[in-house]
Amino acid sequence: MIKLTFPLVRLPHLSREDFQAYWHGAHGPLVASVRETLGIQRYVQMHTMPDELSEPLRASRGAPQPYDGVAQLWYESLEALGAIMASPEAQAAGRLLLEDEKKFIDHSRSPLFWGQERVIF
Repeated sequence: MIKLTFPLVRLPHLSREDFQAYWHGAHGPLVASVRETLGIQRYVQMHTMPDELSEPLRASRGAPQPYDGVAQLWYESLEALGAIMASPEAQAAGRLLLEDEKKFIDHSRSPLFWGQERVIF
């Protein structure tokens, strides 16, 4: 399995609550609707908690401001994903998700990357 990890920053005009409500209530079901087309094995949203809960921890390490959430998508392999993405249906589904993301995600401040888990315990 490989994972696509996507730390998300909301668009400036959205509150964290509005961002998270849209992400969970509208975008989440949209991702679920194309999961087979895109070969997504699992999709998880991690929503950040209020700043006052995380601020002491962040400050103790001199860490940057938090993201508004993190999405993780599991795929069988990069090879399987490449084969799936060659289909016109998958390309259309990818465009559909990207257009929806533009409604709530600041892509210029939201990195994404591929990775593999290495479980320690």
